[in-house]
Formats: sequence, structure tokens, C-alpha cells
Amino acid sequence: MRIGITQLVLGDMSLADTLDLCRQARYDAVELVFSESRDLHTRMGERDLARVREQCAAAGVEISSVMTTAADRGNLLSRDPAERETLRRGLLRALEIAGTLGAGAVLLNPGGLTGEGTYEEAWADLLQALRDLAPVAAGRRAVIGLENVWNRFLLSPAEARAFLDEVGSPWVKLYLDTANMMAYGYPQHWIRSLGPRITRVHLKDFRRREHRFVSLGEGDTDWPLVLGELRRVGYSAPLIHEVDGDRQACVDLADRLRQLLAD
Repeated sequence: MRIGITQLVLGDMSLADTLDLCRQARYDAVELVFSESRDLHTRMGERDLARVREQCAAAGVEISSVMTTAADRGNLLSRDPAERETLRRGLLRALEIAGTLGAGAVLLNPGGLTGEGTYEEAWADLLQALRDLAPVAAGRRAVIGLENVWNRFLLSPAEARAFLDEVGSPWVKLYLDTANMMAYGYPQHWIRSLGPRITRVHLKDFRRREHRFVSLGEGDTDWPLVLGELRRVGYSAPLIHEVDGDRQACVDLADRLRQLLAD
């Protein structure tokens, strides 16, 4: 399995420094983050994006996935149509960027469920948004990866599977975070239930008795089991870790991840 890192844990690190880190740590892949305030800007044109693709290729680093973010990112689970439209536009831009870069997936955090309205309304709104954007994802050859996050929505693997099956498109799948369910569940259950519906994976660890995220191998994750289940269901995309730390910690984490894969 190939390993990588997400720019989500690298602060405002530039693309050049990110690729230098990947070379030093021998990461195979990277998840790029485009925002309004970094060198990877959401308004980059086709020529600039082509240059980004060339830089990554020259460094031997695969662009596993991309995401866009903004101060006002919106919320696809909100009862406010304007909030839903803001995030829909951000997701559309992420798909455009991914298509130009040749990335195979975009990361989608759909936002948080609010106390307004009903659960069924939030379900229907997100369902419609993803059905509408699935043809765009197909045209850009980039799967929309709906991440399991702490947002009070899709709280079980059975529910997540039912939702994705209702979307009914191979261009909308799950972006699995191995720790985001550990306060109330087990990543191996999600892998067994979702199987080929998983497009990408974020690796984190979680210590239940302290209710907090910890570094890989320092929490309650049964890594041999989790990694074995990913192999069993045929997962073949890079494993992207999402663990905070300084530059040296990111280098050390690459070694730790390789050891987990070897065990």
C-alpha cells in the first residue's frame, strides 16, 4: 500500500515545501488543499493548475485527492438554502480542480447537522446535491468522497451504506476516516460494511478512555485488523494520514506508517 499526507495537517505550508517534505519522508502521495489564503488558491487558472500537476509529477508524488476550503464554506446539511449553495459551489470548484490535476477524488466534509428541521430533510437535501453533482464528478473523473466526520449525521456504517446506495452513483463514495467513529464504533465495521464504496482513507488514531485523537499506534485502533480489512476489500488507493505535528514528526510518521503496514 502507498502512503501519503494531507495538507490539512501542514498549516500554510507551500506546495514546494510540501513536496520537499514528501521527498524527505518518502511519502508516495499527497492530498492538496486549495483555499483563499495559500499558494494553492481556489481561483488558480488552468495553466497554474497544470504547473501544480507538473511539480507533483516531477517530485514523484501522486495527487491522491483535493479539497477546497473557505472562511465561509457553507453547509449542505443546513436548512438555509444559501448555506447549502455555498458549499455546493465549493464542491463544484473542487471537482474542476481535481479534473485538471488528474486527482481521482475530492474530499467532502458536508457540514454539521443543525437542530432545525428534521433528519430526513437534511438527508434529502444532501442526497439531492450529490445526485446533481455526480455527473460533474464523472465528467471530471474524480469521485466525491463523503467523509464520516463528527457532524451528528450518518452515525453508523449501515446508515452510510444505505445513503450511498440511495445516491446510486459510482462517482459518490465514502472517504473513510479511521478514527472519527471510534468514540462510538469501530473502523473495521465500516470497512466490512462499505467495502468497495470506500474511495479514500484518512488514518488517525483515538484513545477512548481520554476521548482524544493521538498519533498512529498510540490509541485503541487494531491496526493489523484495520489494514487487513482494507486489503481484503481490495482498497488500492493511497493511505493518507491526518496527524498533526512539526516537520520532523511528519517524517517520523511516515516511518511509523510503513512499520504498521509491515507488521
